[in-house]
Amino acid sequence: MNSTARPSTLAERLKQAMAARNLKQESLAEAAGVSQNTIHKLTAGKAQSTRKLIEIAAALGVSPVWLGSGEGAPQAATPPADGSPLRLEPLHPWDSSTPLDEDEVELPLYKEVEMSAGAGRTAVRQIEGRKLRFSYATLRAAGVDPDAAICAQLTGNSMEPLIMDGSTIGIDTATTHITDGEIYALEHEGMLRVKFLYRLPGGGIRLRSFNRDEYADEEYDAQAIQASQLSIIGWVFWWSTVRHRRAPTLVR
Repeated sequence: MNSTARPSTLAERLKQAMAARNLKQESLAEAAGVSQNTIHKLTAGKAQSTRKLIEIAAALGVSPVWLGSGEGAPQAATPPADGSPLRLEPLHPWDSSTPLDEDEVELPLYKEVEMSAGAGRTAVRQIEGRKLRFSYATLRAAGVDPDAAICAQLTGNSMEPLIMDGSTIGIDTATTHITDGEIYALEHEGMLRVKFLYRLPGGGIRLRSFNRDEYADEEYDAQAIQASQLSIIGWVFWWSTVRHRRAPTLVR
């Protein structure tokens, strides 16, 4: 790319990179795994950002930092010949003002909240205004209907180290039939719990934690399930953890 004019917008940089590689919108969309309409909106300036920036930059062979912000060199980084590590590009955050791509869906986020009635009572409720974005491809691969998918925030170490305290989980609310040994999200007397489930004779269930050193199996017959207000929210098809920095320990 030898143009002397420095493109100032994402649309200009995208069109410049496409021209340099002689790529049409349809070809770029296919290579980047997005819809042609997404590329059209970006090149027309109708969308100012996209969560698929890294994939589009890779398909064009340019730096995602340059493509997104205009900073740095247009060329994508290549592995050094001496075998030293490749410098990673920074993450590109998004917020509620970032438009959805054609292949994205927003899922509502739930958590365990304290009821206004007090006395320590809790319930699993949607957090208004909080959503997570998933690609349709991810949900299709898991066999999950987007209309039945929700996310939730988990607390506690009963599923560690498989699912860490503070993880966000994806739940398929359309799948509540128990397959032995699968992981499910439950509401149990207002608490959000995530466990391996197993069926027991007579309509009972067994709850099993991954951290079995600290948490013993729990078994409930049909009567106890009803009495303890235990219900299956859905099958856990995904989880992710953001680690938090620990405060330094002072040595005295």
